[in-house]
Amino acid sequence: MIAYQTVGVTDLERAGKFYDGLFSEMGSGRLMQNERMIIWANTPGAPMFGVCLPFDGETCSAGNGTMTALSAKTPAQVSELFLKALNMGAKSEGEPGPRAGGSNVMAYVRDPDGNKLAFACLNMSG
Repeated sequence: MIAYQTVGVTDLERAGKFYDGLFSEMGSGRLMQNERMIIWANTPGAPMFGVCLPFDGETCSAGNGTMTALSAKTPAQVSELFLKALNMGAKSEGEPGPRAGGSNVMAYVRDPDGNKLAFACLNMSG
């Protein structure tokens, strides 16, 4: 359903290091990069995530109500990603723990540019 998502950043090099750190833990790597953007994916053709300098030349801003949920394989990985993000300059928006009646484990951060991320281990079986 989703082909890709990008978020605006102010410093492409800093954002690249931040997301390289997270995505390396998730088995993803850089798929492409140019002077304005970096794209990560698990494999070519899979949904992609990217950071970019805004194409209109204006200052980037984090969307109000906008959030990207990154899939964690286990509840333990939710905690690992949360702590790694904090160690790389993210701000906590919600510590790891059960959500949605306890069947899902999630944690929330804002990246150094204020973009909201969730780390989610979802149990959609009921």
